[in-house]
Amino acid sequence: MTSLLALDASSSACSVALWMDGNVISRVEHAPRGHTRRLMPMIDTLLDDAGIARTSLDAIAYGHGPGAFTGIRIAAGVAQGIAYALERPLLGISTLRALAQGAWQRDGAELVMPALDARLGELYVGLYRAGPDQLETVMPDAVVAPEALELPACEPGSITVVGSGVALLDRLSPEARQYVGTTQDREPEARDIVQLAAMDLASGVSTSPQQALPIYLRDQVVSSKR
Repeated sequence: MTSLLALDASSSACSVALWMDGNVISRVEHAPRGHTRRLMPMIDTLLDDAGIARTSLDAIAYGHGPGAFTGIRIAAGVAQGIAYALERPLLGISTLRALAQGAWQRDGAELVMPALDARLGELYVGLYRAGPDQLETVMPDAVVAPEALELPACEPGSITVVGSGVALLDRLSPEARQYVGTTQDREPEARDIVQLAAMDLASGVSTSPQQALPIYLRDQVVSSKR
């Protein structure tokens, strides 16, 4: 049986999830500024509930960002420590990709723009389209001012926007705004991260514990149409 542990602390929520041959169980707590204190007890409880020893885990995954700087550093550090101790591969998963995964799987969204409030008047944003078996990247994750965001031409109202960045959508240009349909303020969750990690692991994608790095995106910009 293949089993993966995932954790996320990129927002005010703190979440952990366990993937066991396609079955997922997860836990979420709203813990602003409490990620360091809550993550390990949540992991221990999750593994106890599943009846799985930590040594039985095949890989560790974490939300590598973008998101709250302190939170993603905490997630990277905890994931790195567990992976080191168990000598297991590590997988960093985009929190934007995870948001898109949740909207696709649970809401049936076909074209998803995950958007997180990046502060400083900017958005962390990406664009994903449903493929035959998984989401395909249309626009890479980046940070951009809402007014400068340029989206590829598509059907008006066809883009589902998920994440805290929905609060900034009124600042989009009229051209970009016309493509936005359904919106939902949602936080990244480990249950989506663990599913993406399972797919990546099956495809041979993983890193060593030494390569656990937060992804901030602050030096990247989205500006080109596709």
